[in-house]
Parts: sequence; structure tokens; C-alpha cells
Amino acid sequence: MGDREPSGGVLKRERVRDAVLEMVEERRPGDAIPSERTLCAQLEVSRPTLRAAVDELVTAGVLVREHGRGVFVAPDKITQELVPGHHSLSVPQAAGAWSSRLLEFTTVPAGARVGRRLRLSPAAEIVYVARLRLVDGSPMAIEHLHIPAALVPGLTARELENGDLYEHLRSHHGVHVSEATQAIEPTVVTRAEAEVLDVPELSPALLFERLTTDTHGRPVEYVHSLYRGDRYRIVSRLTLGADSAPAPPPDAHHPGIPPGDFAHGDTVAASTLGDVQGER
Repeated sequence: MGDREPSGGVLKRERVRDAVLEMVEERRPGDAIPSERTLCAQLEVSRPTLRAAVDELVTAGVLVREHGRGVFVAPDKITQELVPGHHSLSVPQAAGAWSSRLLEFTTVPAGARVGRRLRLSPAAEIVYVARLRLVDGSPMAIEHLHIPAALVPGLTARELENGDLYEHLRSHHGVHVSEATQAIEPTVVTRAEAEVLDVPELSPALLFERLTTDTHGRPVEYVHSLYRGDRYRIVSRLTLGADSAPAPPPDAHHPGIPPGDFAHGDTVAASTLGDVQGER
């Protein structure tokens, strides 16, 4: 679909999605969002385009549609850190031979939502990149990258497709990435995403959202990625009772470990692996 879609198509869907998410972030759970007619006028998009974005966010659990009443902000999701901030977390290389194919590469204004994450003015320019990640030649994920344009003057599509962004930042611009905060949650793919990933519509997927900062604490990259749920999984290795690690708080809880298992002050060290499953 990336090759067949007119230029700007991926970005258009991205901008509509971001605009609706911006409204969600400005409201509380249970608050209504404006009507379709109002949103179409505000965003200058067609009703089918808007409806597709809203349907996607309803399916993802961000919005709730109530028949005859409208669309509302969904209840807050429960957030659980895999490892508290004072613990180390190693991330080994995912399995398989990874490669990339660009779907879109352009410079656009950051907008309110992305600008807030990158600490930029909404009018500040960012490099927007949509790329398809492949493993052993098979589609695995769609990545949407947002990078402050001032950080990467002269960045080319070829460099992103064939090289390492962090290496480019380090070697060409003296920017050293230091830390990233990443959230992972389940979702399903839309029709357009399903065509790109070669899976049925509404197939399960993992949504990754990451903000990367440099050694000065400056945001240098905001990414959200959609990984195929049928072939990609996260595997965590936990070491319990490690004497060298700081003790967790009394109410600490880690995914898959029932609350109360830390009653004796056990500590946890963890590593995370991206595991690509073979074709069935």
C-alpha cells in the first residue's frame, strides 16, 4: 500500500489522528468530543477520513462511542512500569535480519501534540518519516518518526533507509542519545495498516510510543510504531532477589508477578528481548 498510496497519504492520516488525540488529551475521561460535522469543519477533512480516525481510536480504547449520544474520552488505562526508574534495563537486539523501506519523508510543522513532546513550538519544523520495517524481507512494523529539523540539517531519505539514525546524529551533528521512555500497549490494525503489513484488517498488534532524549535532556526523537501481533512479542527475563539491586517500594508490582510477591523485599533485575516468531 505504501507504494500505491498517493504522496502525503500516510502523513494525512497521521495528522488527523494527532488532531483527534490532541482533543482527547485536553479532556478528562467521560468528556465528549465535538460532533463529526464540527470536527470535519475544524480539521478540513472529509467525513469518511475523520470517521476512519475516530473508529481507529475507538478500537484502540482511546475513545468510547455511545449509540445516540456521541463519542467520549475513554477511562484512563492502568500504567505499569516494567522496571522502576532506578533499575537498569538491557534491551538485546531483536531476532532476524532487519531492513527498512521508506513510505514517506518530508518536513512539516510539528503541530501542538508532537511539538509538546519535543518541546517545540507548534510552528517549528520537524522531519516526519514513515517507514516499513521488514524482517527477513517480511513486513513487521510501521514506524512514524518525528525529529526536530534543526537537529538534522541535510538528512536524506537514503541515510534513514540504509543507516542508523542514532549513529547519524552522533557522527554528523554531535548529538548523543542517552535515554528513552517507551510505552507498549495492545491494539489492532486499520485497513490501511493491514495492507502495508500484509495481515487481515483488525489483526492484533503492539503499539510502541517512544521519546528519546540526549545527554543534555533535550528531546531528539518522538516515535510511535505498530508491530504485528502475530509475529512479534516481548520477552522479559527477570532475576529475583538480586542483592546488588535497590529494594523496590513495598507496593511494587511487575507484569505477570502477583502483588504481594515482594512482601519480603525481593528485588528484580530485568532484560527485554524482541522475539520475532516464524511464519505459521
